[in-house]
Amino acid sequence: MRDGARTTATLAVLFCILLLAAVWGWSALTDPFPGKADLPTCVATSVPEGEKVYPDQVVVSVFNAGTREGLAGRTMQLFTDQGFVEGDSGNAPSNARVSTAEIWTDDPTSPAVLLIASRLGPNAKIVRRDTTGAGVVVIVGDAFKDLREGRKSVKATEDSEICSPPVT
Repeated sequence: MRDGARTTATLAVLFCILLLAAVWGWSALTDPFPGKADLPTCVATSVPEGEKVYPDQVVVSVFNAGTREGLAGRTMQLFTDQGFVEGDSGNAPSNARVSTAEIWTDDPTSPAVLLIASRLGPNAKIVRRDTTGAGVVVIVGDAFKDLREGRKSVKATEDSEICSPPVT
């Protein structure tokens, strides 16, 4: 074999190795980190009768049924400033007709719902309705202004289940 042919063969083999290393490197770079899984926004947590529920145990989602841009985001910030855990936010369904604030829930006596209601004021309504947001779902309208101080905790009057942030 001539020197030129040997050099060409060596360079071809090295180029193939370089190409394989580049493909493997790109694949490794774009893969998610091992063991890193997306955690759910909240998990169902049992609350026995008599146990207190605090804001840091409650996930709240806020949706805007009004015309004020950014209302859901600003309201979510008010809730997180008071210690609640952020859930989902965005626009409410187009058929939502809410002037101030409503809590949509399938469990109106939940301690998490009652804790949130204490922050929304006397004009807020608790409406039995299926929802798609994480945790306690709050719908705000154009007349909603601010949260109140509210209760620091709510004691469960019966065995309940709330949606709490996952333990990391």
